[in-house]
Amino acid sequence: MTEPTPVPDAAGGGSRTATVPPDPVLPAPASKQASNGHRQNGAPCTEASSEPGADTQVNGAPAGAQTAVTRADVRSGDDVEAGIVALWRSYGESRDQGQRDRLVLHYAPLVKYVAGRVGTGLPAHVDVADLIQSGIFGLVDAIEKFEPERGLKFETYAMQRIRGAILDDLRSQDWVPRSVRSRARDVERALERLGAKLQRTPTDRELAAELKIGLAELRELYGQLQLTSVVALDELIAPNKGGSSLAESLPDDAAEDPVASLVDQDSRRQLADAIAQLAERDRVVVTLYYFENLTLAEIGKVLGVTESRVCQLHTRAVLRLRTKLNEQSEA
Repeated sequence: MTEPTPVPDAAGGGSRTATVPPDPVLPAPASKQASNGHRQNGAPCTEASSEPGADTQVNGAPAGAQTAVTRADVRSGDDVEAGIVALWRSYGESRDQGQRDRLVLHYAPLVKYVAGRVGTGLPAHVDVADLIQSGIFGLVDAIEKFEPERGLKFETYAMQRIRGAILDDLRSQDWVPRSVRSRARDVERALERLGAKLQRTPTDRELAAELKIGLAELRELYGQLQLTSVVALDELIAPNKGGSSLAESLPDDAAEDPVASLVDQDSRRQLADAIAQLAERDRVVVTLYYFENLTLAEIGKVLGVTESRVCQLHTRAVLRLRTKLNEQSEA
């Protein structure tokens, strides 16, 4: 005699009726029935094992304790699925918030999975935790609006609602219109096609022809696309995924060029050597004129000569320095 038995369906809720025949009762040896605790004629076996020590320990542990642990820890997938089906049925009838929260906790890994997939192509400053928070709202909305009797799988339905909630939150935070974002993607695809076809960077006229717009319209589009080229402030100082911050890649116009610094130091050294080889009076004229910032008349008073004589000494010293520096550079 067979009787209908409710079986959970694939939608995570509801049930379908299936005919399950009763399991046949097979006789077993008495020693086996006593040692392994199988049922006999539908009743649990209570007889002790004939083997010595079997009633006290099994594999180093008491037999009764091991049986209790096994029954408490082992839970098959069918039991979990049956519990979720029962929870869906109960929530559909009562709409209890506590039962909804239990469903949210059960399906929470879906949110993390979808947030990770969506966050793959986003900038580094977008935090995955924010995406997960938005996805939780989508999961709650999916649970409240899901209808198990339609025969659909809840995971498939929920992933679409979670992804939609994340994208809606990202769009609400975006200051650039969606039409501009769409045009930006069209320009990027056109540049990729032309670059692969021409094997070079396409010109504005070629890009306008590819997009089937005028050159003036393309330049106006460039002005709109400038809104999309924005860098987050935290990326300027915080390390990104590559291990270095964006600030390290920006040129500093006020920074000293190390190559120019080395060249300047070498030139100063050569100039000092050349000045040291000058005559004493020529060296005094050069020192007072270039390092002490004295005029030719003031230098003449120091040396006790006329200004014109100081001018001659200066010219001679400069010519000798130029000759010596040329000799050092050629050597």
